[in-house]
Parts: sequence; C-alpha cells; structure tokens
Amino acid sequence: MALLSPRPPDLQRLLEKDPYLTPFEQDFERRYSLFHRILKNIEENEGGLDKFTKSYQTFGVNRFIDGGLYCKEWAPGAEAVFLTGDFNNWNPFSHPYKKMDFGKWELFIPPGPDGFHPVPHGSKLKVVIKSRSGEVLYRISPWARYVTQGANVNYDWVNWEPPTPYRRRHPVPKKPKSLRIYESHVGIASPEGKIASYKNFTHNVLPKVKDLGYNCIQLMAVMEHAYYASFGYQITSFFAASSRYGPPDDLKELIDVAHSMGITVLLDVVHSHASKNSEDGLNKFDGTDDAFFHSGPRGTHALWDSRLFDYANWEVLRFLLSNLRWWIEEYAFDGFRFDGISSMLYHHHGIGTAFSGDYNEYFGMHVDDEALVYLMMANHMIHFLHPECITIAEEVSGMPALCCPVTEGGTGFDYRLAMAIPDKWIQIIKELKDEDWDMGNIVFTLTNRRYGEKYIAYAESHDQALVGDKTLAFRLMDAEMYENMSVISPFTPVIDRGIQLHKMIRLITHAMGGEGYLNFMGNEFGHPEWLDFPRQGNNESYHYARRQFHLADDQLLRYRFLNEFDRDMNKLEERFGWLSSPPAYVSEKHESNKVIAFERANLLFIFNFHPSKSYTDYRLGIEKPGKYKIALDSDAPEYAGHNRLDHNTEFFSQEYGHNCQPNSILVYIPSRVALVLQNMDIQN
Repeated sequence: MALLSPRPPDLQRLLEKDPYLTPFEQDFERRYSLFHRILKNIEENEGGLDKFTKSYQTFGVNRFIDGGLYCKEWAPGAEAVFLTGDFNNWNPFSHPYKKMDFGKWELFIPPGPDGFHPVPHGSKLKVVIKSRSGEVLYRISPWARYVTQGANVNYDWVNWEPPTPYRRRHPVPKKPKSLRIYESHVGIASPEGKIASYKNFTHNVLPKVKDLGYNCIQLMAVMEHAYYASFGYQITSFFAASSRYGPPDDLKELIDVAHSMGITVLLDVVHSHASKNSEDGLNKFDGTDDAFFHSGPRGTHALWDSRLFDYANWEVLRFLLSNLRWWIEEYAFDGFRFDGISSMLYHHHGIGTAFSGDYNEYFGMHVDDEALVYLMMANHMIHFLHPECITIAEEVSGMPALCCPVTEGGTGFDYRLAMAIPDKWIQIIKELKDEDWDMGNIVFTLTNRRYGEKYIAYAESHDQALVGDKTLAFRLMDAEMYENMSVISPFTPVIDRGIQLHKMIRLITHAMGGEGYLNFMGNEFGHPEWLDFPRQGNNESYHYARRQFHLADDQLLRYRFLNEFDRDMNKLEERFGWLSSPPAYVSEKHESNKVIAFERANLLFIFNFHPSKSYTDYRLGIEKPGKYKIALDSDAPEYAGHNRLDHNTEFFSQEYGHNCQPNSILVYIPSRVALVLQNMDIQN
C-alpha cells in the first residue's frame, strides 16, 4: 500500500508552481509541498509511516520476548543518560545509556535467571540526565505509560506490565453516520464529592449514555495531567492514562464495554501545548529549553502559561504522531477531538484577535505552517492506517479547508466544532427580551457553515458549565432552580419559561446546526449550578466537581422532564438520521410571529419562540405532499409541557404554494413550543 496519495490535478498544478496562482493558492501550495516532503522523508529514512508512528515500541522502556529490556530516549542536550529505580536500589549511575546519532540514547538490560524480568511490574523508575551544565536531573520518560501521584506533589513513573493484561472482548462499532456525542469527564461522573473512577463510569454512566440515545462519548482529561483543576489541559505524560481514576486496564474495560453497547469513544487530545512541569513533564527533559519546544518567547503560551511544541522538529513529529497511534491501538479509541487548534494555527495564537471571516486572516506569514502541516500529517496518518477513526477540530477562527481531505490540500479533519452557536445562545439570553429575539439571526448562526464542511453543533459544552460562566438552564432559571424544581412546588413563570426554552434551544441546535451534535454530561437535564474543581480558592472542595445524575432519576423533580425530552430527541434522530442528511431547508423565519420552520430528513420542524402568542391554522410551506403526524412535541406533559396538542391529529398537505415551496400545510402552534411532524406517506 502506498502511503503517498496520488495527487489530484488541482494539487498537481499547485506543485508545478503555476505562475498564475493567487496568493491564497500559493499558501496552499507551500503547505502541501511541505507535507509531501515530510511524508516522503519518512518513507525514505524511517522505513515508512507505519513504522515511524509506532515508535512507542522502541522508545521509553520496552520488553523483549526473552525478558530483557530495551530502553531508548531522545535527549539531545544531555551529556549522559542513566536509568535508575527500585530495580537497582536507586543507584543513579549503574545503568548508563549508550549515545547514538541525532541525540538518541539506548540501553539494553538483559533478563535475569530463567528469563526473570529485570524491572518488575509496579516498580518505580526514573531517567537520570547529566546536563551540559553538570546538573544531575531526575526525569520521567516522555514515553512513560503509567504514572502515579502519591504523597508527593510530583508524579512517579511506574513500570506497567501486569501479568494478565486486559484483553478486548468486543468488536469496534462501525463509524456512526450521525454523531451524537456525550462529552464526558470521568472524574466528575458521580454525585459523590470525590474523584470518580473508570469503573464507576463503566457501570453507572455508560448505561445512561446508551439510554439517552447518544452513540459516542468524548472523554476529557484522560491524558495524564498533574493539576486536576486544569480540566486535563496541562498534560504532563502524553502516553499515560490518568491514574487518578484507576489503572490503565480499567480504561480499556470502559472502552470495550462502550463498544459492546455500540458506542464510539473519542479522546480529547491535547497536542496544542504542554505543561511547564519539568520534574514530571516534558519541559526541560534534557536540561535544555528547546528539545520538544521552541526556545524563547515562541515556546511559551502567554495566556496558558504552558510550553508550545516545535512541530518542525523530526523527533517531535515522531513523538506526537506515535502518541495518536498509541491511543488508538493500545486503548482502542475510535478517534480524537483535537483541542486548541486555533492556538496552533497562528503565531499570535488567536490572542487579541477578532476573526471577521476575511480570508486574509487565514493566509500569510502569521499562519504557523509547521503546526498546520503537523495537523495534516496527523489526519493523513489516522485516516490512512485507521480509516474508521474520526477526527474533530476545536477551532474558532474559521480556517478554510480544515475539513477538506489532505489529498485536496486540506487539513483533513472529519468535523469541526460549531463554536459560534453556544456563544450566540448566551448572547441572546443575556442581552435580549424574549420578544426581541431575532429569528433571522438565529437561523443564520445555525446554518452559517461552508458547503460540504461538517460541523458538530452544540448549545453548550463544558466551557459554559465552568465556574465564572453559566449553563443554559442556570441562565434561564437561576436561583429558582434551588426552590421550584420539585413537582410539588409552584410551576412559576421563570421555571416554565426556562424548561420550555431549554428544550427548544437544544432541538433547533440539534436539527439545524450541523452534521453532528454534542452535549456535556448532565446538561441534558439542566444540571444546576456550575462546575468548579477543587483548588485553593474553594478550599479544595469537590462540591461542584461532580454530576448529580440522581436529580434526573427523581420522579418528584422536574429535571426528569428535560432528561426524557433529550432522550426522545436523540431517539428520533436515530430513526430519521437528520444529522447525516443534507442541510435544512428553511421555509419560515418570521420576525414578528417568532416562528421558524424547516424541513430535514423528511421531517418538518416548527418552532414558535413567541412568549405568549399561539397560532391556529398557521400556513407553512413544505416540499413534499402527504399526511403528517406529530413525531415530537415539546408541549407534551411527559416533558413538562402544557398538553395543548392532540397527538391523534392528522395534518394534510395542500397543493397551495407558500414561501417558495410547492405545497403547504395548516397547523396549530402554541406559544413556546417546538414541533416535529413526520410525513406518513414517506417510508423512512
């Protein structure tokens, strides 16, 4: 199999240095040429992309069949390298590495008698670096697969080779056509005030995810991070699954059980930056400032106080690409959500930059071609070696061609997050009265995407749940959530409004906003309050670092109504597949009536956002004639609605054109209601 993809005619023209290229095309030419050159060098000098991206089999500490150990590190700034640990009573210099070319060091430790493993499972290790300045530094290998945080603040590197490792029992599910993502954090996935475990997630959360109709989980904060309150975004050990939730085999079991339920599992991968920790991180691993990272100001993110990778460095490419391969092949992750892409793409990292959509913002010397080409390499490698895998970009600037295939000169992501949508809902709820909501602006925000570029839509994510911000439910109902979410308390106007709008906002985002949908755990039922990890500022409290799933199970609380609506919304999408259908055709966005209507996947979606007006015999344009019936009604009593619609009603189309559609239908639309009508004459 050839890893160098054949070049289509348009890219061939770019590579032939066509003199008539526009400045934008010249940028594409430069990027693709760099990508092609790197890929060719890997083929010629590293034995191919397959071998290059499996470097975790030789770097770090690996066991030979005979029981011996092969150890290898890249430490270009070191004068000498040693391995120490429990196995040699922490003698720092008894096991020296041999210096190789290009800053690499290797060590072979022969097996003991009868093939006895010289470094037993569970024993602690350190790499000892003698720096150019004469310092002796104790470091964790960048390729360490398991690290633990005991009584000390810093992590310990633990050799992980259990005698009976976990074996996968279930096949990987097929790539979903419609992606419904449950964004999850293992540590907070419990109502208890503590760090929850992989086991807890497997046994208690996965069944909820399945019941709610989500077919994908996106796991955050899995890559090991020293500071829990960083939400997993200050990575210290890139190859280690976080030990605070349990051992690696428990994570493997979690993913395996998810697969048995038909649930795809994505990893929230952080390759945009790394923790500044040196004793248990990558920073200054060999005593220098510039091994894995850029030196000087370019190597530090001013706002995140973290280190920035040198993506042009050959060994950094090896490390990061192998890291992706490791999570796929060792743990069976089905793909990645890449964090912080906008920071990677620009030398200014998006700091102080308001992107307007002008294409000059996406091309020129301010774009970091090295980082962009790394992302092209990552997507090419993932999709070539594992075509079933999914990649999602968290990217806010609107960089063009991000989701175009690499063979077409694009960056190669499958999806990008529709990050403007939650911002729009926050702005509307904060700044506008209900009667001032702009229907055209809502539709524009939900449909504003390039043709053929797949978006993951979401009304809110973990960002809105964090302390300092508010979830949609908390913005809509605020303090009344503490007193009036019980079914025996008054159904006050604030709670009524909040529950109805919560359902409508989520459904219209789900149905119109993209080709995938995402929800952060707990927000489906309007989880109260905010999310705040234990830290010095809150007296190390876990009170807000948890998810109170029991609220949705309590039949005396109104949270269950939102939970049931979310479940039925997902189940309806599962039946009709609107996320994998062409974008919605909007036939109505009436400002004074506050009505939005559109068709997608042979369904008619109707939203009346007016706070008080209901409409009888409201005419809506439709494309296909037929008999229509209610498939989902936010006003149903099981969703805390007011039960103003008869679900036995049949709506018959008329050959009467309306709003540029050949047919139309007359419907009753109560105030603050979302309706989905199914054409009964069309087989789905």
